[in-house]
Formats: sequence, C-alpha cells, structure tokens
Amino acid sequence: MELKFLTEKRAEKQDKMQEILNLAKKEERAMNPEEIKAFNDCKTEIDEIDSTISAEEELRSMQLDDEKEAAAPQVEPKESVEEKEERAFANFVRGVKLESRANNLDLGSNGAVVPQTIANKIIEKVKDLCPVYSLSEIYNVKGTLVIPYYGEKSGEDVTCAYATEFTDLTSTAGKFTSVSLSSFLAGALTKVSKSLINRSQFDITSFVVNKVAASIAEFLEKELLTGTGTDACQGILTGATNIVTSENTTKITGDDLIDLQESIPDVYQNGAVFIMNKATRTALRKLKDSDGNYMLNRDLSSAWGYTLLGKPVYTSDTMPTVAAGNKAVIYGNMSGFTVKLAKNVELQVLNELYAAQHALGVVGWIEIDSKVTDQQKLAVLQVKGA
Repeated sequence: MELKFLTEKRAEKQDKMQEILNLAKKEERAMNPEEIKAFNDCKTEIDEIDSTISAEEELRSMQLDDEKEAAAPQVEPKESVEEKEERAFANFVRGVKLESRANNLDLGSNGAVVPQTIANKIIEKVKDLCPVYSLSEIYNVKGTLVIPYYGEKSGEDVTCAYATEFTDLTSTAGKFTSVSLSSFLAGALTKVSKSLINRSQFDITSFVVNKVAASIAEFLEKELLTGTGTDACQGILTGATNIVTSENTTKITGDDLIDLQESIPDVYQNGAVFIMNKATRTALRKLKDSDGNYMLNRDLSSAWGYTLLGKPVYTSDTMPTVAAGNKAVIYGNMSGFTVKLAKNVELQVLNELYAAQHALGVVGWIEIDSKVTDQQKLAVLQVKGA
C-alpha cells in the first residue's frame, strides 16, 4: 500500500468528520447516535491509517540503514602493537618475506631485530629459567657500561673522628673505582620442526620464545658461574677474590660453611644465598651440628623448601663438585654481581642447514657481559688442595 493513497484516504475521513460536525452546528443541535457512530468510525480509521503510515516509515528507515551499512567500506579491527609484532615475528620464522617496516622488523648485523614485545618475553623467560641471572644486578642496555663503586678498605676511606673547636678537621678522600662491562656476542641455537610450523593453529611465537630463552638461560648459567676466559663473561668463580678454604680435601664441614658465611659483612647478609652443585647439596643434607640436628632446615617459603644456616640454597649442574682444589660453593648477596644483557635480541633463521631433518634452525643473538662489581658481597668456598 502506497503512503500517498493512505494520506489521501486519511484526508477524506477527516473531511467527512468535519461535515458531520458542521451539520450539527448548522442545525444548532447535538449529534444524533447515527452521526456519533459515523464520526467515531472515521476517527478509528484515521488512527489505523496513522499506525500503518508510521509502520511503513519505520520499515523504510530500517531498510535505508541496512543499505548504508552494506555500502560503507569495511573497516578491519585495529591490532594492538603487541599483536602486530607477534604476527610479524611468526611470519618471519615461517619464512614470509621480510619487509622491514611493514612487518615491524628491522635487519641487524646478525639477523632480524626482534620486536620489543617479543624481546621482552625472551628476556623475562630467561630470568624465570636462570636464578643466577635473576638474582644478579641486571642492566638491559647496549654498549659499554661503567659501574662506579666506592673502594674497599684502603686507608683512604672517609672517616669520622672527634674534633675540637677552632681546630681544622683532617680531610680524608675516599677512593672511587669502576668496573667496565662491554658486549660479547653469543648465539643460542634451537631447532623447530617444519611440520609444526606448517600447522596454522600452532603457536609458533610462544614455542620459539620458550626454546630460545631456554637455550640462552642454559648458556648464561654456565657463563655467570664459571666464566670462559678473559675475552668473555667473567663468572663468579673466576672473578670473586674473597676465597675461603675448607679444612678437608674430600669434604665440606659445618665449620667451613660457617666460615664462608661469616666472610660476608653483616650489612650484606640480607638476601644472601648459597649456590652449589646438587651433589654437594645432597652431601650437606647429611651434615649435623654438635647436638645431632641436621644443618639443613625445612622452610616452605624458600625456593627449594630448605635453608642452610638460614639462607636459601640454589643448585646448578655447572658448579664443580666437592674435590680437592675445586671451588664448590658460592655464598653471598648476588647484587654484588652485575650482568649486562642487551634487550635488542636478533634472530637468524637457518632454512637450509637442517633441511635434511625437515627442520629449521633459529639462532637468537645476544650481547652479554658480567663481572663481580662488589667483592665484599660475594665469597667462594674452595676445597683444600691435595
């Protein structure tokens, strides 16, 4: 039904109502029952017409909105920065052509520079997997890092003394020294199955992050504890100068551990930990004091569930076992050991090297250095030589 037809019919009914009313006015009387019925019938029809017109107009408005929505250009939902970077990272590993800015990846000297959100995930995962790293003083910067610190007791420390009025104080000057941390390049290799990569539902980003982080953590644990040499990271065992020697060539006693702990000033005892090989910890679990009590105490709040002389115990297979001449136990506050690890992680995908294994290699390149920066905070127990 056309709106024009309804509008015309409405006007006719309205005119008829006016005629009925005018006739009663002209004859100076009230409307009779027949006129009242005819008047009300016209009014009812007008109400029905109004409702029909309103429904027609509402329907046309809805259809017009649908047409506008269909004609409007489709806007893709905006991706967050993290989502864009994760997609770019996954595409890069899967071999999708790298277009520097379009994929949020830049080309570095050792591969593609990983987006910041992915690099942060790798570094945080390394921290979770490597307690030695997480307990240390960490700087996530590039380039050379110089750590200044106030010198150890050298006869030149600032002193305080009694004084007399009108008498000059004797000035003393403390001696500042510094430790420089440079950048050593290290690569952590992991292999990824191409069958997994080709599965669209496979979370390649999390897999690679976890694998690369685990490889870096394993490398870091060894380097931070034992070191490699002069042209690499300095480990605690090679850099610490506070050495305590055991009384025995084949075992560690409770007195040795007490001497080791007492070699650290009280001011640095808060937060101190023991680090040793698991075999060493197993032997120490059997140690008893003079009253026959085990020296290791149950403590559910500590990382391992036990404490030794009130301090947490961490183990690493990298640490030497108890044998003549070995440095078997580290003790102290790990803030005296500084690690510089740049967050600018670079990845290189090796497509051909493992092709025969239906896999590809992913190398995570990092810049790393470490040194003991405060000798007063760390001590090493060395087993007496034969």
